[in-house]
Amino acid sequence: MIAQLHRTSLSLSLGLLLTGLSAGAMAASATPAVDTGTASTNQNLQVTLVLKLHNQAALEDYIKQTVTPGSANYQKFLTTAQFAAQYGATDADIARVQSVLKQQGITAQVLPSHLAIQTSGTLSQFNALFSTSVHNYVSSQTGRHFHKPSSTPQIPSSIADVVAIASGLSNERTYLSHRVSTPAFVSLQSQNGKATALTKSSGSNPTASGEPGEYTVGDVANFYNINPLYQRGVVGKGSTVAIVTLSNFYPADATTYWSDIGLTTKPNRITQVHVDGGGAIDGGSGETSIDVEQSGGVAPFANIIVYDAPNAGNGYIDAFAQAVSDNVADSISTSWGGPEIFNFGAIVNGDSDTDTSDAGDLRAFHEIFLEAAVQGQSLFAAAGDSGAYDTVRSLGAGTGVGDFTAPLTVDSPASDPFITAAGGTTTPYSYAFGTGPVESITQESVWGWDYIQNYFNTYIGPNVIDLFSSGGGGGVSVYWRTPFYQQFTFGVRASEAKQSLVYNDPSAGPTTLLKLPAHFQGRNVPDISLNADPETGYIFVSTFDGGLNSGEGGTSFVAPQLNGITALLRQSTGHRIGLWNPQIYAIQNFFGYGRFSPFNSVRAGDNWFYAGAPHYNPGAGIGTLDVTNLDAFLHAGF
Repeated sequence: MIAQLHRTSLSLSLGLLLTGLSAGAMAASATPAVDTGTASTNQNLQVTLVLKLHNQAALEDYIKQTVTPGSANYQKFLTTAQFAAQYGATDADIARVQSVLKQQGITAQVLPSHLAIQTSGTLSQFNALFSTSVHNYVSSQTGRHFHKPSSTPQIPSSIADVVAIASGLSNERTYLSHRVSTPAFVSLQSQNGKATALTKSSGSNPTASGEPGEYTVGDVANFYNINPLYQRGVVGKGSTVAIVTLSNFYPADATTYWSDIGLTTKPNRITQVHVDGGGAIDGGSGETSIDVEQSGGVAPFANIIVYDAPNAGNGYIDAFAQAVSDNVADSISTSWGGPEIFNFGAIVNGDSDTDTSDAGDLRAFHEIFLEAAVQGQSLFAAAGDSGAYDTVRSLGAGTGVGDFTAPLTVDSPASDPFITAAGGTTTPYSYAFGTGPVESITQESVWGWDYIQNYFNTYIGPNVIDLFSSGGGGGVSVYWRTPFYQQFTFGVRASEAKQSLVYNDPSAGPTTLLKLPAHFQGRNVPDISLNADPETGYIFVSTFDGGLNSGEGGTSFVAPQLNGITALLRQSTGHRIGLWNPQIYAIQNFFGYGRFSPFNSVRAGDNWFYAGAPHYNPGAGIGTLDVTNLDAFLHAGF
């Protein structure tokens, strides 16, 4: 029987959107907070200055060429030094910034990419540098303590033409791991006492379990036609994958998982890089274990580098910046994120409720992702587990006092156009809940737990449970415009009208925090999907979570699986794959679906708003993969 994992909930509306994180870690920028006064100015702080790119338009054009067959620069990826020389800040620019920092007594370390300067100093020094005052706050919703500037920080005018963003003055924002467990109240039953797979997956990988909720990387190989690569000896040799994560973990978890499922792997292949002191062993440690187990299980002879950082301040940006500047990994994945709209000035600084121009860390991530793309590093991010309503996992949703509304939103960093957003599906299976009848998902579908909600409403009673809005993240960015590779893709959508984030303030009544732009021609996510529904989910090993766990899912499984698949393609083709998105959209647009296509359309299910379709849809993206066919297309130069 699938193990049922219990998790702490925030409220009834969030109680079934369960993760390994504590409620305190779910605090978000939109949560009302009480100012408790000036923070101690003697405390040390680390702040990352992200520098403005030179010739960004030329950089983006060069990236397109690196992944366009027939281009003079096809597969001519740059080194970190070449990127720094052509697109990073100049030595003179950096010297000017260093001079200003030195005047304040702030120490600085420049990344080799010339894209960022990591600084350290006291809060007093940073208050003076940015003409602000950092205060302490307490979230009135969660009780979490944090600090942030009480007024918008100002980049000194003498270096405003060089410095794009200062990240780390606030530790208010934390990110969620995109991992979801089978609901604790659900007992999966069928005639043999288990959820039952309806169809035999292609292939016969010996490490596969064939049991929904207990799937392994062997089942992934069966579902998505990876086995022919293994049979050719393509196992990730010569490739390196990186995991960017916000919790430390026990490396022995991964080796135990691989051993327990009978998978032979390269020994001693995990390297840890603790960025900014590293992440903690905490409720997110299981996430890191999942990422390593999945990526390293799909590509059992690839090397693995784990970049872990604290889940606060500039930790996430620093971890990505380090992984990209090091330029050792051929592909990088992350399974953490947060609502894209939490970056807007309306949320962060209390600006106008229509202000979506001040994008904060979105721009910082974007510059780092551009560097990765031109270096040929493939990037993947989990698209989220709150369906089409990304704020629900962070804030809840309802109509009562103290509740937030749930606008259609997407997750960041997956929404960035230079990262591949990993969405989620449900693979075919039969199920029964409680004393209800057996029903079936008969074809791979967009993952959304409204199918369970409907089942309970019918056979158990309406409003007994609330599963809104667990499912694969997807929708339309309201910051990033439709990228070039989606402009000719049928099924790409614009943002919907009348979407607002409203807080029902106990004292002031409904307060509109942000009005989202309507009919915005934005970047659509996800790009590619694989099985992510915990009901058809996986086993994994996490010491923090008690050892062997089952009934686990979320798009946090998909991102590292795509990372591992890229390592296989890297070995097979003999070169880095680079940014997936322009390549996969071009193939899908020209060749569609069919026996020899690298893609399987996802035509059923929904993520509470966006439904499956025989073309691109913001529930499952292009669809799922046939990895062997994708490998053939890449070899053919398409």
